[in-house]
Amino acid sequence: MYYIEVILPLSLHQTFTYELSASEFDYISIGCRVAVPFGKSKIYTGIVVEKHQRTNLLFEPKEIHQIVDELPVVTEVQIKHWSWIASYYLCSIGEVYRAALPSSMFLASETVIRWKNQILEDVTTLSDEEYILYEALQQQSDIKISEVSKIIDRKNVLPIIQKMIANGWVEIEEKVEEVYKPKLKKFVRLTKEFVGNEVMANLLEKVKNAPKQKELVLAYFQQLAEGDKEVAVKDLLGESEANTTTLKALVDKSVFELYYQQEDRVHFYSGEEQKVISLSDFQHKAYVAIKNEFQQKEVCVLHGINACGKTHIYAQLIQDTINQNEQVLILVPESVLATQLYHRYKYYFEEDIVVYNSKYSTNERVEIWNNVQSGKAKVIIGTRSSVFLPIDKLGLIIVDEEHEVNYKQSDPAPRFHARDTAIVLAKLKEAKVVLGSATPSMETYHNAQIGKYGLVYVGHKFVPVSDPNVKIIDLKEKIKRKQVSGHFSDELVGMITERLEKKEQVILFQNRRGFAPILECGSCGHVPQCIRCNVSLTYHKNRNELKCHICGFTSAKPNRCVSCSSFELNTKGFGTEQIEIEAKQLFPEARIARMDADTTRGKYAFDNLLDLIYDNEVDILIGTQMLAKGLDVDNITLVGVLHADQMLYYPDFRSYERAFQSLVQVSGRAGRAKNNAEVVFQTYDPKHEVIHFAKNRDYLGFYKSQITERKEYFYPPFVRMIRVIFKHKDFEKVKEASLWFYKVLSQTIDVPIFGPEEPSINRIRNQYIRVIQIKLPGNKSVARSKEVLNQTHKSFETISQFKSVKVVIDVDYQ
Repeated sequence: MYYIEVILPLSLHQTFTYELSASEFDYISIGCRVAVPFGKSKIYTGIVVEKHQRTNLLFEPKEIHQIVDELPVVTEVQIKHWSWIASYYLCSIGEVYRAALPSSMFLASETVIRWKNQILEDVTTLSDEEYILYEALQQQSDIKISEVSKIIDRKNVLPIIQKMIANGWVEIEEKVEEVYKPKLKKFVRLTKEFVGNEVMANLLEKVKNAPKQKELVLAYFQQLAEGDKEVAVKDLLGESEANTTTLKALVDKSVFELYYQQEDRVHFYSGEEQKVISLSDFQHKAYVAIKNEFQQKEVCVLHGINACGKTHIYAQLIQDTINQNEQVLILVPESVLATQLYHRYKYYFEEDIVVYNSKYSTNERVEIWNNVQSGKAKVIIGTRSSVFLPIDKLGLIIVDEEHEVNYKQSDPAPRFHARDTAIVLAKLKEAKVVLGSATPSMETYHNAQIGKYGLVYVGHKFVPVSDPNVKIIDLKEKIKRKQVSGHFSDELVGMITERLEKKEQVILFQNRRGFAPILECGSCGHVPQCIRCNVSLTYHKNRNELKCHICGFTSAKPNRCVSCSSFELNTKGFGTEQIEIEAKQLFPEARIARMDADTTRGKYAFDNLLDLIYDNEVDILIGTQMLAKGLDVDNITLVGVLHADQMLYYPDFRSYERAFQSLVQVSGRAGRAKNNAEVVFQTYDPKHEVIHFAKNRDYLGFYKSQITERKEYFYPPFVRMIRVIFKHKDFEKVKEASLWFYKVLSQTIDVPIFGPEEPSINRIRNQYIRVIQIKLPGNKSVARSKEVLNQTHKSFETISQFKSVKVVIDVDYQ
């Protein structure tokens, strides 16, 4: 007997055994997709991970439904990588598989009904609805259940179908279809009757009385004469200004025939004139140093100040890798950065560059997946999901802005960190890794300090200009002296005015979108809350609505307080929308744009905004952390941080680190190509050490300050942290469940365990939340601790009263 082990895209840890014939066994390869039955009637798309002929099976396996692929769609190294992710991040391999492949690569299984091979002698026994369905099934072999209601014009169709099944008239089955549909382009060519110069006269004679048809035929020959081997219908109609009716008439006359060819939906290679990569002396030294580090270590940290030209150094490393006939993966934390990098690199490499992120449709992602697997794509730029791509000849991985929290997946599982996952992938593929940042994460820099990673520092700008002058403005003093307009100090207003007069550009940074985070009643103090989450609703003035930024719930802004009916409604706090309104009032002649999640939702919205900025059509750019990364505009000479304290006081041990990184990163947008640039930090705490570390760009001083505290209080990088999250709509049940888990875990594992406790937002989407935090010191076995945690979780799931409680395990949470 012949068997395969299959991973299913379900939250299941084990593989499943299926039987196949000897010929199928010889034909199929590990990494191919198969459609397999699972449960009573469902069919799923599985991935083959093992072939075997074991005879000691204790059950009778089901047969496969069909083999989907001739060649593997994933490699054996990818499957090993998935196994590591499942093991390290304490999730199922089915969840990893489901996250890894584009959704269009999973076959769609839908229930259909089919008329049995029998003649119905007396149709009068059928009801009206049954007769309509009978007639429909005589016209087509099967009908989807979802289409039956439309045919008989009735919502509840199951009783009718069940009656027809009981009478033996119809049967149901699962129909499996490929979701991915290749894009087909329509072409036109002459029929065989008119091929050849000798029949040209006959062709012209056939259309002589139809001037529009004659014009279309001549346009066809014109395109062939211009060197087109094939003529696309769209191009032909555009060239001749004819319409589809004229073309159809020629097809009906058998002059033309139509045919289709598959075409990629996404085209990245631009064909632009290529530029030579030119490094400055400092960049060349860094490049050589990285190459030397690679002689000893697999991972190298590139710590380069803002505007040092890290992307140029990456480009030279990429070119070296391509020259060795290998592929490069460049990870970026956000899809908008992928677009920016692509526009920079398309001028340097003749080879195909592709971008892989959530902005593309599932069909487009399938085509990128195929191009990467075939080796056609040499350089892949993408967000965290790009680590799952089937890169066969991987030679180099670059993790740009490696400190970014967006590299960590939060929901759903697998809750992986793309940076760490990429390092493991590189090890499996024997590739090298560069971790680049102006403000490396504490964990990464610590690994470099202890010699685990190589370290290269670049302290000079690519363009030899002076660093921007950083000014700290005390908001308390300004407010006391009434030198504030809205949220702008008089000094900041003066500096913006000066830059606008010089035709220079300005960035204003406020890391909160919307108009105001709180709408409060001035009489009773009532604050509108989300009906699903324990959080206040953010006021968006341009849409005149209140919105929850966690679950997306929206409601219209009330005219009066819903609690006491008072008309005195005041806003507290401010976001980018409010700053935009104030800026338009203060600088009415300026061209002002906003960059945040609300203004860049469309597929090309960010690209269009970027074009305006680079074309100097925006004077003042207001935005959130989106503008703190990768924005390289020569004409930006002033950056204003409206509220530098905002990020310092979150209840998170990483709040100082993130505040420092954000301030340094956004400061780096100013003075990239011009002298005398300025940065302004408006703050209520001008003596705060983080503010001063950011002002002086003193990363080493900040690192030493923080690493001492991390070691003293047992935080990463000296421990690994795991968070166990419990969710349920019943507050008492989630409390009881988390307490049981804590007691069992604390008795079986000798590591610090904290909780269970309520997070600052203790209800999200009508689910109450409690959290247990586990710290795994370096002197304890991480694998043993995770094994105990897994066993406790399995025991928890066997208790009937807790079955409805959702448990989420988040390893190395951010």
